[in-house]
Amino acid sequence: MVKQVSQVMALSNSGLSDWVVQRSTAVILTVYFSWVMAFFLFTQNIDFAALTAFFGSPAMKIAGTLAVLSTVAHAWIGLWTIGTDYLRPAHVGQYATSVRFAYQAVCLLVLFVYLVWAMRLVWQF
Repeated sequence: MVKQVSQVMALSNSGLSDWVVQRSTAVILTVYFSWVMAFFLFTQNIDFAALTAFFGSPAMKIAGTLAVLSTVAHAWIGLWTIGTDYLRPAHVGQYATSVRFAYQAVCLLVLFVYLVWAMRLVWQF
């Protein structure tokens, strides 16, 4: 039962693929952040029309979607790792599996709410 719960709640069955996803999402988020910062640094007149044009462009909507999905994947791998590393019987006691499952379920719920909320923001313009 414990192995099945761990497999269901894991992003993958490979630490290497999780590592690659974690690093790839970090690169995507860095590029997105740099792009947004460049807009704010190099745009002379920042007003509502400029912001709407920038964030409402198809390229920015796609980039925003990638950034949100990257944030969710990046956060899930980090949170899953914390849960499996620190919510163990040696730290939590005999209910470690239940505590870890509840922790991961709450993390998934919060990430899902973030995903839905952020996608509405990205695509509403």
